[in-house]
Amino acid sequence: MTDLQRYLAEEIVEDHVDGLVSRREALRRLGLLGLSGAVATSMLATVVADEAKATIRVALQKQAAASPSAVIAEAAIPTRPITFRGPGGRRLMGAWAAAPRPRGGVLVIHENRGLNESIRAIAGRLASSGYSALAIDLLSEEGGTGSFPDEFEAMAALGAAPTSRLVADLKAGVTELRRRLPRKKVAATGFCFGGGMTWLLLSSKESRLAAAVPFYGPFPEGGSLVGAKAAVLGIYAGLDTRVNASMPEARAALRKAGLEHQIVTFPEADHAFLNPAGARYNPAAAASAYRRMLAWFGTHVATR
Repeated sequence: MTDLQRYLAEEIVEDHVDGLVSRREALRRLGLLGLSGAVATSMLATVVADEAKATIRVALQKQAAASPSAVIAEAAIPTRPITFRGPGGRRLMGAWAAAPRPRGGVLVIHENRGLNESIRAIAGRLASSGYSALAIDLLSEEGGTGSFPDEFEAMAALGAAPTSRLVADLKAGVTELRRRLPRKKVAATGFCFGGGMTWLLLSSKESRLAAAVPFYGPFPEGGSLVGAKAAVLGIYAGLDTRVNASMPEARAALRKAGLEHQIVTFPEADHAFLNPAGARYNPAAAASAYRRMLAWFGTHVATR
């Protein structure tokens, strides 16, 4: 099992632990990743031990979701589908949202379900705040996210894709942003799987990014950020113990590379708390994290 497949499998198990999917559905999804029945059953065997932790986590999420929160009121600019040149002349797909007066550009990296409406909406919201955004589809080579009838088949396809190809496609996305926005700075942000890919892009010595904001993404084991030049805002959820286990390594790598950075943790939020379509959505934390991201881009990306 690759590191990427392991991460995706752990997300499925966590969804089951939190009561978001049945055991039968969890086994189906693990099977889509290529895990045998024995391996999948073994991974789910930890559920009983984690039930108490899950109960506490869900209670805290409900409490936080019920608390007053500021509403992000900006209207998202509609995105439009585009294609652009990838490595070796391959055709890459994405959703483009153009700001009327762009202050910079942002590469938006989707979650493990691929490029969906939730991610397109983030690109549109960024454009409404002055940052033209390209939401890349990392399943372009497989025909695009829309070619999969089941979002978990899309997830399995992402798990089977070579990490080197995914990073090369992200670099092509940075190139496309710079082509469309000459003389403007560009940044990257990603969520869950996309947060991990943001860290991987930085660790590939990608030096063209002025800023990066990975949301609750795992830091690559043994990763180095030497060669990157981005100012990094790492967003974490206090209840997301699985991803948070890699936070010390991320912090150490940021310090070793000498990158300007902040690590922000929202104590009562859980993994994927920014996604309004997800079961772990936390409106208060989502609004605050989004404002922090815009402020970070305002400091490190924006030009007049």
